[in-house]
Amino acid sequence: MDSEELKAAIEKLKNFSQKKEFLMAIDSDGCVFDSMNPKQSIAFHPKIMEFYELWGIESYLREVAEFVNLFSRTRGCNRFIALQHIYRFLRGRPEAREVMIEQGIRLPETTALDAYVEAYKDISLGNPTLEEYVQKKAKSSLESSLSKLLAWSKAVNLAIANKIKNIPPFDYIRESLSLASQNADLVVVSQTPYEALDREWRQHNLDGYVAAIAGQEMGKKEEHIRIAAQKRYPSDKILMIGDAPGDKKAADANGALFYPIIPGRETESWKKLAKEALLKFFGGTFVGDYQEAIIAEFDQALPSRPPWQEPGYSHQVSYKERQPLRKAMYERFDPQGRLLTMEEG
Repeated sequence: MDSEELKAAIEKLKNFSQKKEFLMAIDSDGCVFDSMNPKQSIAFHPKIMEFYELWGIESYLREVAEFVNLFSRTRGCNRFIALQHIYRFLRGRPEAREVMIEQGIRLPETTALDAYVEAYKDISLGNPTLEEYVQKKAKSSLESSLSKLLAWSKAVNLAIANKIKNIPPFDYIRESLSLASQNADLVVVSQTPYEALDREWRQHNLDGYVAAIAGQEMGKKEEHIRIAAQKRYPSDKILMIGDAPGDKKAADANGALFYPIIPGRETESWKKLAKEALLKFFGGTFVGDYQEAIIAEFDQALPSRPPWQEPGYSHQVSYKERQPLRKAMYERFDPQGRLLTMEEG
């Protein structure tokens, strides 16, 4: 995708015009498409190990990264913030440190990563701003680490584009979007790069339901909602749909309502939206007890405490619990890819 297409998408969001009484903002990865698992297993995690020579701690890195990106309160966070969490958790695990000492493995120094996140966390964290930061720090002590970080991020995007293809939307998506678009203006809000969003929504003929698609280059999700809303929609007529706590945070920042797509129960969540929740949203009875109950279910599905801090934890048992999911992802998307598997039993 060239820069002109991205500029056109940015202008489309900036010039978002109200046509319906309600506004509905929708996340994409892990919410509309079952793409979170393969993107993490096939692209994000292997590229970390490839770029930073961490294959020797693969089981620990995958377990930690899966917790950060898929199975916890940080699910769906920005990739650079996810890296911070991953390295912090790995440094805090004595058993992982022992393996690293034995094999002479060193975790990456995070000074450059931390500096970039601190500088752009209130603007936008993504390849365009990282490229800008690399240029700003040219000939400084951070340049080499930042350039490597940018190369990693670009490699992740390329791996996703080349390997993660033809993932259909969850059941009841099309029915939900069709019903919603009768009364609401729809906008995609995501921290996925715009090019991938545009490709996926077009590929499955879902783009016709939405008025704009906003990716990571256009700022945070809360900013996407604010730009689209422009104080035209009352807060009780704005609904954010997402599968991660960050999506609720984006809704809260705009005083909007929130409907969760619960990880592991995505089809059930979309069916409930189509059959029940949309009627309540458009009828003015969504806020209050109904919203509180579904958010409570959502909160229970995503813990904040990692499994390795729980009593009776076994690393091998924990790693093998997710092994069928990893193997299924590799069999489908990267049969020749590198994946550590542990013997059952």
